[in-house]
Formats: sequence, structure tokens, C-alpha cells
Amino acid sequence: MRAAVFDRFGPPEVLRVAELPDPSPGEGEVLVRVRAAGFQPFDVAVRQGLMPWVKATFPQQIGQEYAGVVERVGPGVENVRPGDAVLGSTMLNGAAELLTVPAATVVAKPDNLGFATAAGLVAASQTASGALLDLAVTGDDVLLVHAGAGSVGTVATQLARLGGTTVIGTASPGNHERLRAMGATPVAYGEGLIEAVRATGLKPTVALDAAGGEAIAQSIALGVEPDRVGTIVDDKAAAELGARVVRAGRSPERLAGVIALAAEGRVVMPVLTFPFEAAAEALAAVESRHARGKVVLTFT
Repeated sequence: MRAAVFDRFGPPEVLRVAELPDPSPGEGEVLVRVRAAGFQPFDVAVRQGLMPWVKATFPQQIGQEYAGVVERVGPGVENVRPGDAVLGSTMLNGAAELLTVPAATVVAKPDNLGFATAAGLVAASQTASGALLDLAVTGDDVLLVHAGAGSVGTVATQLARLGGTTVIGTASPGNHERLRAMGATPVAYGEGLIEAVRATGLKPTVALDAAGGEAIAQSIALGVEPDRVGTIVDDKAAAELGARVVRAGRSPERLAGVIALAAEGRVVMPVLTFPFEAAAEALAAVESRHARGKVVLTFT
């Protein structure tokens, strides 16, 4: 099989396509032929060698999100069959033509949801839904989402709006119309953010930080209680300012719930697709933080 790998830590160019042995499903596992694989900032950090707790074995594979078709099942698997379209989370093997995953972790892909969109929703759906639960966001809240047009912000904004929550989203001006289309009030991020939020006439009661930088401090300055400020990116600032880290664990059940909403058209995720052969370019787009949409590799 072909897989995206790197032989040393470094810039996007260290990522290459290699031929590796085909994996085989073990007890309770399924073999999936991948049709689309999502990339996320975690993959960038792994490739850069910035996550020492992730032990790399060169040539190291990469990728945490996939959507594809079950090709074979291992002993004891009863919940899926060959030919089933599925999606889910994996660990450092998603950007490959074939992968094996525990059958208990796969989620059925609805027929009317494309493979690229399905793969692009995997991590953001679980992170966003878990963060909203951890922060106990309700329809009575005004939620400030930092990086509202990013993948996690996109899902969090839509889920919150579906629950009746008023949402303020921070983004560059080029993404403000997108935020409005999701039902959020957009404001520009940066030094003038506090004044821009106040100018909306809305008072945030809870905040989700998917941007880092000054987001936590800005949220508290706007009157949000520190224990209702959650971050998925800035553990250090959270510890210093009394905010919370809301990096929820993986949950096939939460993922399935968001996927069902996506199939109904109630949650939308724009995707920016790259052919598998352009894996290095795709990961560079994630690293740039300027990609318009979730970055997804597609396989032909």
C-alpha cells in the first residue's frame, strides 16, 4: 500500500509517499480502504517533533482521521461487514491507502455524505461537541468562539446555534460572511477584539478558545468567569489564568451524533481537498493556518 511517511522531523517537505506492507486486521479489528483522510494541527506538531510523548518510528506514518470502505474484518467482528462505508479516528496511520482500526470505534457513513466531508468532520466533531459539554453551554448562554471559522470553531458554532445559544465568532474579515451564514455574529480577531465584541452589544458568558494567543485573557477581560473559559490549544495560559482545558477524548457516539446532523444538512463543513500524492502540500496548508476549509487528502 501507499502511505504518507516522514524519515526525520522537519518542515512539510520531509513528508513523502512510500510503499509499505499491507496491514491485516486482528481480533476485533477491521481493514479499511481509505477514500479520504483529514489533516489537523496535531499532525503538523508530530511531523515537527514537538510532541515528545508521541514516539516516532521512522519511516513514521501520519494522520488521525479517515473515511473509507471496510475491505476485510478480523475475528470476532459483528458490527460491520465488508463493503460498509465508515469513518472514524485512528492514530498515526490515517494518511494511507489501507489501515486497521478497532471495529468498536468505526461510525457508519451516511450515503448522502461524501467521503471527504466525512473525514473532515471526524476530529472537529468530537472536539467541539466535547468542549460544549464540558463547558455546559446552554441556550441561555452567549458563547464567544475564538477561531470561529476554523474546523473546531465551525462545528462548535453550528452545534451551539442548534441548541439556541447566541454565538460570537472571531475570524479574519474574509471569513465573516461564513460566520454569519452559520448564525454567528462575527468580529475580527487581534488587538481590537475586546472593543469589537463590546460593540456588538452582546456580553459573552462562556468562551471556547481554538486560537491561542491572547484569547483566554481577552475572554476574561470581557467578563467571562475563568471556569467558563475553555481552551483546546493553550494549556499554559489556562493554568496561569484559571481557565479550563477542554480537550475532550474521542467518542464514536458523539461523532455519530454530529455525522447524523451533517447528513441532514444541519452541520456543514467546508473542505479543501488535495490528492494523496500532494500530502506534503496539504500538511503545509494546515501549518499555514490560512486554509479555507478543513484540509483533506483524497484517494483515487
